[in-house]
Amino acid sequence: MSKRRVVVTGLGALTPIGNNLEDYWNALLEGKSGAATITKFDPSGFTTQFACEVKNFNASDYIDIKALKRMDPFTHYALATAQMAMDDSGINLDEIDRDRMGVIYGSGIGGMNTWETQHGNFIKGGPRRISPFFIPMMISDIAAGHISIRFGLKGPNYATTSACATSSHAIADAFIMIQRDSADLMVTGGTEASITPMAIGGFNSARALSTWNDRPEVASRPFDKDRSGFVMGEGSGTLVLEELEHAKKRGAKIYGEIIGVGLSADAYHVTAPAPEGEGAFRSMKEAVRDGGIELTDVDYINAHGTSTLLNDKNETAAIKNLFGEHAYKMSISSTKSMTGHLLGAAGAIESIAAILALKNSIVPPTMHLDEPSPECDLDYTPHKPVKKELKYALSNTFGFGGHNASLLFKKYEE
Repeated sequence: MSKRRVVVTGLGALTPIGNNLEDYWNALLEGKSGAATITKFDPSGFTTQFACEVKNFNASDYIDIKALKRMDPFTHYALATAQMAMDDSGINLDEIDRDRMGVIYGSGIGGMNTWETQHGNFIKGGPRRISPFFIPMMISDIAAGHISIRFGLKGPNYATTSACATSSHAIADAFIMIQRDSADLMVTGGTEASITPMAIGGFNSARALSTWNDRPEVASRPFDKDRSGFVMGEGSGTLVLEELEHAKKRGAKIYGEIIGVGLSADAYHVTAPAPEGEGAFRSMKEAVRDGGIELTDVDYINAHGTSTLLNDKNETAAIKNLFGEHAYKMSISSTKSMTGHLLGAAGAIESIAAILALKNSIVPPTMHLDEPSPECDLDYTPHKPVKKELKYALSNTFGFGGHNASLLFKKYEE
């Protein structure tokens, strides 16, 4: 029995460099930085005082005002991009079997804003000051639940949480659900809204964030010798995945095809990657095997590329160890150089970047890569986008806990 083919028929993006799909993609090609001094709280007492915030977003454009107050910002972001992706897909909900359309949607941290606010209420006034909406606002699965409720989607419905690999795992699961005939359509992706005092303070304590407070716009510099940590980002990305024949029957536009997933564990350390990127090596290898192509067929990798000392070195080593000489022929880029690191939403917005790179035959750049580290010697597409015919692209995400996910996309062909 042949595998069912799975295509991408809807996209939605809310990012620090663009509040919709078109603005996001154009900003990537322009090399726009989303980093600036934090406005969501007073950061003056923090070691890191900047982040890549979503800007000029009005959640009431997508959500009723009364409902808005009973949701955390991470859910606002998710519902906004889910609506964008559904609109983009052209799906008529009255003409599909909603029992065969589901939602798998992740968040690495969930309602961090809600947790901090409600804990503050508890400290000030005791348990009676805790909102009755505290739990359903905070829990990480609630974004998936709200998307399902909004559109009346009754197929598989759950959330993934695997740190920075979260939304790649969600996309992988959604792909597998359609491939194995448990659904015909899936809404999938990830969301994060964790630019909060505790999150910034926590990552500072772990010495994970850049501290370039005097020059935040260039602080995210993957593979550069002066990289000193990642830059926190926020936002959401949503994809509509659909079985190919189902999409063709309704005349859907098709952005691209997902053909393989590779999932692995480092089994090594809670925060540090395995030496030589051994886990990343295996996730990429499995994605290529699952997609039924050769290693030399891969044209582009949207790298995890966090701008941390260990990740960039080890991801580069994994690519070289797996692809050999072909590693030097591929295009690679880290779009985190512009968006910052969206944690649980990173895999979603970066998958969107990889899909659009294939569709438009253009590789988005790695910005602020002025002098690569000696061990980072591949083609990272520095400073400017590159026009290039692309057929296959990998998107990598690796998370605390040793979670690795690689997704393989293909330019759509009949």
